[in-house]
This record gives sequence, C-alpha cells and structure tokens, in this order.
Amino acid sequence: MKRTLAAVCSLSILLVPALAQNASPPIDQKFLEFAAQTDMVEANLGELAQTAASSQSVKDFGHMVASDHTQDYQKLEGLAQQAGLKLPTAIDAAHNKSLIGPLHALKGAAFDHTYIRDMVAGHTQAIAMFKNEAETALNPALKAYAKETLPTLQKHLEAAKAIQQGKTPTM
Repeated sequence: MKRTLAAVCSLSILLVPALAQNASPPIDQKFLEFAAQTDMVEANLGELAQTAASSQSVKDFGHMVASDHTQDYQKLEGLAQQAGLKLPTAIDAAHNKSLIGPLHALKGAAFDHTYIRDMVAGHTQAIAMFKNEAETALNPALKAYAKETLPTLQKHLEAAKAIQQGKTPTM
C-alpha cells in the first residue's frame, strides 16, 4: 500500500511540470480577451462611424479602424488556437452597454465628438495594455503580436487626437 501511494505521489510530482506547460497562463488569457474585445468593439464602431458621422475625416478614421482591427482579430484567432487559449467571439455585455449602445443613439456632430473622445481614451488604454503584454507575456507568440500591433494602435491614437484638435489626420 505504501509503495503504491509513493509511486502515485512520485508520478504526480513528475506530471505537474508537464501539465503546467500546457496550461494557459492567466496573464496571457486576460490579454487575449482584452485584445479580442478591443478588436471587435473598434471594428463595430468603425463601421458605425462610416454611416453615423458627419465629418469625412471621422468617416475615414472609422474605415481605417474597422479594417485594421478586423485584421488584428483574425491574427488573434490563429494565435489563440496555437497557444491553446480561448478567444471571445462576441462583444461582451459590458462593452455593448458602455460603448456600443450609447454611440448607436448618436448621429452627426454629436456622434463625431463622442466617438473620437472614446477612441482617444480607448486607444490610450489599449496601448498601455499592449506595452505591458509586450514586456511580460509568457507566450512568445502573444508577446510578438503585442509588439507588432503597437504601431497600429499608436497610429490610431495620433489620428484620433488630430481629429479632436480639428486637424487633418495622416492615415
């Protein structure tokens, strides 16, 4: 009996490192969820901006954001699958309530102002999260993705700030 128990304990100790290698690191899973929600929300709002905005620069910005975040989400799908992580496939209720819903109720200049304000705030937050992931990610593919995506997010932030200041953005 003692030998059996000792053998099971020994086997368990040997399996723990192997199981830990296959487990999804919580920090990477949280980042993946954040990035996916960001991509889906930005693509959705970018599409909305193309019809609800009054300013051509806001419409053009919306088109760029929708296109870039759709491509980013597609990259995330592949990374999530490779890493064995779960990727959200729909915008969560919190984002629907706080971002999507309020903007769907606006049109014209009111939409333009609120959308661009939200894009500055959202991209500022996203850049901070992506920088953190680029430095601390446990998964090398997610770390590389975060580094590769930062210039796009920074381009979006700079364009949104330019629009907010009444300037013509470079896109």
